Amino acid sequence: MRLSSSSNRVMLLLVLAVGGMFLAYSSSTTDSQAAGAIRFNRDIRPILSDRCYSCHGPDAASRKSRLRLDSEAGAVADLGEGRRAIRPGDPQGSELIQRITSSDPALRMPPAASNHQLTATEITLLTEWVRQGAKWEPHWAFIAPDRPDLPQVRNRSWVRNEIDRFVLAKLEQSGVEPSPEADRASLLRRVTFDLTGLPPTIAELDSFINDRSPDAWEKVVDRLLASPRFGERMAFEWLDAARYADTNGYQIDGERFMWRWRD
Repeated sequence: MRLSSSSNRVMLLLVLAVGGMFLAYSSSTTDSQAAGAIRFNRDIRPILSDRCYSCHGPDAASRKSRLRLDSEAGAVADLGEGRRAIRPGDPQGSELIQRITSSDPALRMPPAASNHQLTATEITLLTEWVRQGAKWEPHWAFIAPDRPDLPQVRNRSWVRNEIDRFVLAKLEQSGVEPSPEADRASLLRRVTFDLTGLPPTIAELDSFINDRSPDAWEKVVDRLLASPRFGERMAFEWLDAARYADTNGYQIDGERFMWRWRD
């Protein structure tokens, strides 16, 4: 489905709310290596966060040594006797790389007792990142987004807005043709489910199908975004993340009082 420029709000909502994290990390390791440059936020931060921060992160109470890997200053700090976890451009001289590639179980990191283990691909990524200069990045939330260049596409007649260019470029790269545009009933059903989690009513279907005005689609999107059901649909994801339930469940089915927070 393609949206006219005046409906970019809903596209941005869907891209940011649903696809933001996917887009940030959807590039595979193979793609990263093929592209050449290793990105800290995309490729390295997730590894350090998952495998290293429990012992070398921001929590001083759980930190196992002076080494901190949650900041650039901590990662390149002198650990004594000239040792540094990371020497940008020098994997062999970096204690981090020495330890994650060590064959000695007593030296290898992460330790077996941590129940964390680096894959061969992750070790390669960390090593190559150090080789490329170990360039750090602030958290992605504090980096102002840059407008990317629009990709070139062959089927320009299919494009109606800038987002279409990115979608079509990926389709053409994969050798896939765009699907035909859906009928009006299907379009309304999709956007209503996306934004409210509920199907459209018969009256809403009839109204949209019979509305031949140029801004018929925009009116539908505006109506859905203004609906209380839209807010409930967005809050539903947070309730799931918090494992919301009205009772404790099977066997120990005592009452819970989280409904106050839900409301």
